[in-house]
Amino acid sequence: MDIALPSRDALKAQARRLRARLAETGQTLSHSAALEAIAHQWGARDWNTLCALAGDAPKPAWQVGQRVSGRYLGHPFRGQVHGAERRGARHWRLTLRLDTPVDVARSTQFSCLRRQISCTLDAQGRSPQKTSDGVPQMVLHGHWARD
Repeated sequence: MDIALPSRDALKAQARRLRARLAETGQTLSHSAALEAIAHQWGARDWNTLCALAGDAPKPAWQVGQRVSGRYLGHPFRGQVHGAERRGARHWRLTLRLDTPVDVARSTQFSCLRRQISCTLDAQGRSPQKTSDGVPQMVLHGHWARD
């Protein structure tokens, strides 16, 4: 079973808890020694190696009411997150309410206006589903769009 490596902040918190627990029993341990001990518990050679493997804490999640902008099926849009749900470790299911409807039909014979869109996105704000030319169906421009 593979266990996902926590962020650096979470690993540092583990080291602080280790030091506090040992202090309760009368044992002293420097912070750097606690960091090294945590690194060994996670199977790393030293703290610097573990720190490089761990990476930063995940970016903040999308939240209901958050303003966003991006491209949907090649059309630019601005809107608001109407619903957000985490799907596993790497994906989100979002429902977006667009400020102005987007015409998703490519035909000139009819229109198909969408005011609300549900999509699955990865941490970078891109949908795993792609259009026929290989472009993600949905791309959000950053996590927080400015009004």
